[in-house]
Amino acid sequence: MSPQSYSNILQAIGHTPLVAVTRLDTGPCRLFLKLENQNPGGSIKDRIGLYLIEAAERDGRLPPGGTLIEATAGNTGIGLALVAAQKGYRLLLVIPDKMSQEKIFHLKAMGAEVVLTRSDVSKGHPEYYRDLAERLARETPNSFLVNQFGNPANPRAHEETTAPEIWEQMDHNLDAIVCGVGTGGTISGISRYFARTAPNAEIVLADPLGSVLATYVKTGKMPQEHGSWLVEGIGGDYVPPVADLGRVRSAYTISDAESFKTCRELLAKEGIIAGTSSGTLIAAALRYCREQTRPKRVVTFVCDSGNKYLSKVYNDYWMLDQGFLERERFGDLRDLIARRHWEHAAVTVNATEPVMAAYRRMKLYDVSQVPVMQNGRIIGIVDEEDILLEVFANPKHFNEPVTAAMVSHLVTVPVDAPVQQLMEIFKRGMVAIVMNGSEFMGLVTRIDLLNWLRRRT
Repeated sequence: MSPQSYSNILQAIGHTPLVAVTRLDTGPCRLFLKLENQNPGGSIKDRIGLYLIEAAERDGRLPPGGTLIEATAGNTGIGLALVAAQKGYRLLLVIPDKMSQEKIFHLKAMGAEVVLTRSDVSKGHPEYYRDLAERLARETPNSFLVNQFGNPANPRAHEETTAPEIWEQMDHNLDAIVCGVGTGGTISGISRYFARTAPNAEIVLADPLGSVLATYVKTGKMPQEHGSWLVEGIGGDYVPPVADLGRVRSAYTISDAESFKTCRELLAKEGIIAGTSSGTLIAAALRYCREQTRPKRVVTFVCDSGNKYLSKVYNDYWMLDQGFLERERFGDLRDLIARRHWEHAAVTVNATEPVMAAYRRMKLYDVSQVPVMQNGRIIGIVDEEDILLEVFANPKHFNEPVTAAMVSHLVTVPVDAPVQQLMEIFKRGMVAIVMNGSEFMGLVTRIDLLNWLRRRT
């Protein structure tokens, strides 16, 4: 069989490309990226999805037509869903609520059942995602708890596939590998393989700021407290049972801001769209490379595709809301405007367009109100309630000019007005229209004010 031709999608898992970094500063080192985003499910977790299910089949723990249950940060769920759909299993996934919408949409489109739970609680809490999955497995007949965090098939997938691929692609010449820890399967399987094959290859941990794992590697002690982070799929408040960190020689703690900046820089300079955990790994790999005093050959991973994070790290407005992007500041109400009209970022509708255009723009850009413009001036504003009142009795009014639905009595504030004045407008159920003289600057909504206040804390 030709390597370009497969009889089913599961055969396309693995054998992912290795690409050299050429336009980022890697110091004296050469850095290579293992493009796990090229797996059919879009992530490195496709490998363990296949291994976990086939191991359960061989052991007789997964009955024909049974139900797979797992707690996942998203990508393992997609890997499991890919395999389960091909093999005819029901799949029930428990997912923390910080997960990107793209991942959840992907899972549901493949037939997985998704239970969302809290991401701000730790083990022992009834809504902690792993504890909830265990409870559902006890309550569901004919089910199998996959348990990626403690299942030995997880690291075995990387010991038998990922690591040998890297060794061959690097022409048996490798100095360091930078890994993250979600379940610990990747770092454990790779460590075991290279302990036999290239014992001098250094294993380096990349860990999100807030996780306890980097501190544990550096000190051998488990911190009593942990923080929170936005990067998905790696980091933790304890060492997972499947994780073997015995050969990890160094660890780097990477903030969300650095991870997201690295993702965007990687896309802009190298043309690779990577997920947020990849940003953490690559940021750590770049730090490691730049610290070296002699040339080394280093590998890290693009763990999954950035297509799963378009609404987050690659969304300028989300990045601004989170405080990860800087832009020009004015010291007045212009700093609160998310979509600045003078930067051509405001979502508007022309007075000659129909009501339907305003409705579609609201849906497309996820906004609740749209300024109505005429000859470069704001003449009105239309929101969801205005459109509903216009079309409820006669849906054909979607085709009427938007001026028929808009509110022309505008509540404006000058750019130098005090922030307190916004509260007076919001209490009246209205949105603030910020003006600089006669020039429309943009809208300030309640969520814009909340985001501004949070960034000041």
